[in-house]
Amino acid sequence: MSRARKLGIWAGVLGPLGVVLVVVALVSVWTGYHGTTVASDSMSPTYTQGQQLVYERMDGTGVRRGDVVLYSAPDRYQGAVVMQRVIGVGGDHIVCCTGEGEDERLLVNGKSLDEPYVPDGIADGTHQSYDVQVPEGRLFVLGDHRLNSRDSRAFPDDHGGTVPVSAVQGRVTDDYTVPALLGVAALVGLLLALTGLGLGIAAVAVRKRVVVPPPPPWAVQV
Repeated sequence: MSRARKLGIWAGVLGPLGVVLVVVALVSVWTGYHGTTVASDSMSPTYTQGQQLVYERMDGTGVRRGDVVLYSAPDRYQGAVVMQRVIGVGGDHIVCCTGEGEDERLLVNGKSLDEPYVPDGIADGTHQSYDVQVPEGRLFVLGDHRLNSRDSRAFPDDHGGTVPVSAVQGRVTDDYTVPALLGVAALVGLLLALTGLGLGIAAVAVRKRVVVPPPPPWAVQV
């Protein structure tokens, strides 16, 4: 097999493979992950105003207690996307509160909820009790900074302040492994595509350099 043909075969394999890898990686990042900037201090000290975050795009059906989600509730926040923590999912019973000060705790299904992320251990701080049975398909959400958050507590007449799971746009992630791997895959794909292009150019150049040998002297020309 000639050198030009070998180069052409490798170019035909690596080039398309690289393009496919780049496209798949970029589409996966775009459809699976997004970036956002924290707009307020309602989730401090966990997330502070101006902080850059990555969130996993999802429809809310896989949300669990403790997840920090972004959701849209136009009737409450004039179309703004809000970030809050899921305290209860469908079927949960949320009661506020037991204890006082640093010993203040929410009860979820009759059990005291440990919340190391709330500042000064204040689970509510508003001195307004509530008792919510979360409807199926809805979420009870609170900001981590309970003294500076307009969350489910502010809308008791609307399904106990809960929001539908369909309102969820994504879940905040602190694990960047998957986005990083997709980024590496995109870079590898780009290198493969460029290598394939280079090999293709080399194959064309080699073919052009092929010299046709002169006919032997005894050949009869007609």
